[in-house]
This record gives sequence, structure tokens and C-alpha cells, in this order.
Amino acid sequence: MREQTLAIHAGYDKDAQGTMAVPIYQTTAYEFKNTEHAANLFELKELGNIYTRLMNPTTDVFEKRFTALEQGAGGVGTASGMSAIFYAIANVAESGDNIIVAKQVYGGTTTLTGHTIKRFGIETRYFDVNNPSEIEALVDEKTKIILFESITNPSIDVADFDSIVTIANKYNIITCVDNTVATPILCKPLTLGCDVVVHSASKYTTGQGLAIGGIVVERENLVDKIKGNLRYAHFNEPDESYHGLIYSDLPLPLFTLRVRLALLRDLGATPSPFNSWLYIQGLETLPLRMKQHSDSALKIANFLENHPKVKQVNYPGLASHRSYTLAQKYFSKGHSGLLSFEVETLEEARKIADSTEIFKLVVNIGDSKSIITHPASTTHQQLSAQELIEAGVPSGLIRLSIGLEDSEDLISDLKKALA
Repeated sequence: MREQTLAIHAGYDKDAQGTMAVPIYQTTAYEFKNTEHAANLFELKELGNIYTRLMNPTTDVFEKRFTALEQGAGGVGTASGMSAIFYAIANVAESGDNIIVAKQVYGGTTTLTGHTIKRFGIETRYFDVNNPSEIEALVDEKTKIILFESITNPSIDVADFDSIVTIANKYNIITCVDNTVATPILCKPLTLGCDVVVHSASKYTTGQGLAIGGIVVERENLVDKIKGNLRYAHFNEPDESYHGLIYSDLPLPLFTLRVRLALLRDLGATPSPFNSWLYIQGLETLPLRMKQHSDSALKIANFLENHPKVKQVNYPGLASHRSYTLAQKYFSKGHSGLLSFEVETLEEARKIADSTEIFKLVVNIGDSKSIITHPASTTHQQLSAQELIEAGVPSGLIRLSIGLEDSEDLISDLKKALA
């Protein structure tokens, strides 16, 4: 099936009632046929529902549909985008290990990897996403994952997938891409050689700012990289917490299976069935919405690029943007609805953010409503002055999430704010 059809139908076989819409299975637990059936489920001799912290029929449809759109092998839903990122890291790294992360990432990812992860004994080493050659000098035998964003938030850079994947594969290291801004409609990192993608489903997936959630998806045949790989010994050795299970021996997507059986089991950051149902509704229109978001964002980026008060516009659809060539290479259906622009001073940026009427001052992206944010005083406030510069977030930077309103109305709103 093609993308638009997958977005509407993938992952759902009609239930016994023949319902056209995916039902909300709002339940905590499931009745077993007998004690043998229960034991078989817990021993993985049979596959089925055990407890909603681990799986749920509504969430299962969301996971399968999203995985189909990413052209992946398996997916697991989480309670938030941040829990998806944490699970991706915790699934491979432990105390004494290190991870390599792009400097240009969402502020929450920076604080997670730069501060919270330290308390788990995991070191983070950073590279400039615009200079991926820096990665190789950071690698050692304890490096467990390379994490970056397909389109960075809010600096709006496009990652050089080929260069990053080449280095990662040279050292047999898993790559993890936060594909939230691009969505699987505009970019499919797993088809570009990456191993794992994570998303905040709270953004474009739901599309209306209705629910918090995330998802982790792995590529086909990831077992080939993990099986026998000393970096990931715990996938190749018996898991004593699960009857001596060896993940790399199973004929199942092993990365997301371990997230489900170990991390969801023990940490419990699971999406609610109702939220999963909301994501399913959002996925049905995601291909259509991403085209509109992208078309409007390009019009607004062109307007801003020609405004005398604007120093720089960051949008990969502009021929003047530093990532334009990479964007042309990796994106074929648009460049998302996220852009940023820089004005001279912090004071001017705040004035503009406070002056819009249609654009609402909100710390979110991917909504049907247009959003304006001043990252240096909100999403990236915890970063030092030097960290802000390294993250591509100068004090005069303004981030825009272009919604589904008429683009001419949005341009008019920005004209007034910039006056």
C-alpha cells in the first residue's frame, strides 16, 4: 500500500464487531483463558495482551501504523517524546558507557543528555551536526549510540545522514534519529541507513496539541548489527529478569522488544489507550497536513528573508539555507512547518513574540494553530550562553511553527509584529 492508504488502514484488522473506527480499549488488564495460557504469554510462547503497561490493542494499532509509515520492523509507544529518547538511550547504555549527541537538538534533549544522564553514570559527547566528521574522534569501545535530529529544533539544520551512518557503521554503533519535525511523511531515516527513530507524537502526529506521547521504531534486520556485537552484550546474553531470554536469538524486532519487556515493564512510561487513539486519528490526515504545513512555511520563509529587520531565516526549503543541498537530497515532499529567524537583539525578539495575534506564544510545535516561541527564554532557558551558541540558539532567535491557517493571514500578522 502507498503512504496515504497506510496512514488510514495500516495495523487494523476489524474487531469482532466490525467497527470501521479503531476502538478505544480503555482497560488496565486482560482475562486469560486459563493458567496455562497466562504462563505461555509471560514466557513468550504465545503472543498476546498481558497488561496495558506492556501492550494494549489500541496502542498496538498506533504502533503498527506508525511503523509502517517509517518503513520499520517494529515500534513501541511511550508516554512522551522525552521518554522515547530516554528509552532509546537506556536500552543500550549503562554506567561507564558514553553516547554521542548532536549539539543542535531540542532543549529537553540537551538537558537530558547533558545533565540527567550523568546521574546514571553515562557520559555524553557532543558533535556539531553541520560537521559530522567530529564524531569519529569521540568514538571509543564504550560508545553505545549516536543521537541526532533529522531537522534540528530550533536551529533548523538538516543532518548529513550519509556521513553519520558511514561513521556509525564503521564502528558498529547504533544510530538514533529524532524524526519529530520531519515526520515519516517527509523523511524516512530508516531507509537512509539509520537504525532507530524516535518521535514526539505530541507534535505533528496528533496535530492539534491534544495529547502527550512518543514512539520508538527500529529498522528491518537490526539484529544483524547487534548479534555478536560486544558493544551490546546484554542483547546477546541471558536476561535473568526474563527467564534467561536472549534477545538476539528471537525472530522478532529485538530493540523495541527489549524496550517493551524491560523498560516499559520496569519504568512504566506507557501511553494511555485514549492518547494512542488520538494519534491514530492524527495519522489519517498526516500526509495531507504535512504538505500544507510545508507549503505555508516556505511562503512565510520567503517573506521573512526579504524583510529588512530580519538578519537570517533558517528554513531548508530556501536556496540560501546552509542545509538546502542536503534537504534536496533527503526530502522530496516538503520541509515541514518549523522555521526560525533571527533579529538583532533579545529585546526585539521578545517584542515580536509579544505582538502577534494569530501566532500564539506557546512552547509546542506541530499544531494546526500557528505558534511563536522565543527559545532562549523558554525551551532552551536552562542552557548557558555558550551552550546556546553551540545549539544554534542566539538570543535574537524566534521559532515559528506554521499551522494550517491561511498563509496570507499569517504573513499579515508577522508584518504587524515586525513593524
